[in-house]
Amino acid sequence: MLLELLRMKKPEDSFFRGRIRSLKFAFKGVWLLITTEASIKVQITIAILVSIIGFVMQLSAQEWLFQCLAIGLVLVAESLNTAIEKLCDFIHPDYHKRIGFIKDISAGAATFAAITAIIIGLIIYVPKFFTF
Repeated sequence: MLLELLRMKKPEDSFFRGRIRSLKFAFKGVWLLITTEASIKVQITIAILVSIIGFVMQLSAQEWLFQCLAIGLVLVAESLNTAIEKLCDFIHPDYHKRIGFIKDISAGAATFAAITAIIIGLIIYVPKFFTF
């Protein structure tokens, strides 16, 4: 109950103060994802490794742009997938065919993002490792 009251918009909050409160909750969400979700931990580890390789391979600004967009795409998709799964589990904790269908579609979206990131990575790195 107290947490709900804290999250409610306060009429006396200015626009700026409201945005600061929103950022606080957003960063709390990022922290929760990083500290509790295995899939996010794996994706962040991969992002760090690929970034290190990017520094070693001296990526161009354009290559960094695409790499960062791919990393962001995967992290956003994984985060939304996690949120949808948590919501489904909250609404219907027991197995249900329709809930399973929703969760599978959500996982499919994250898979699309991961496949896209892999393709972007291949486009960036294959020419650097194999000069044709």
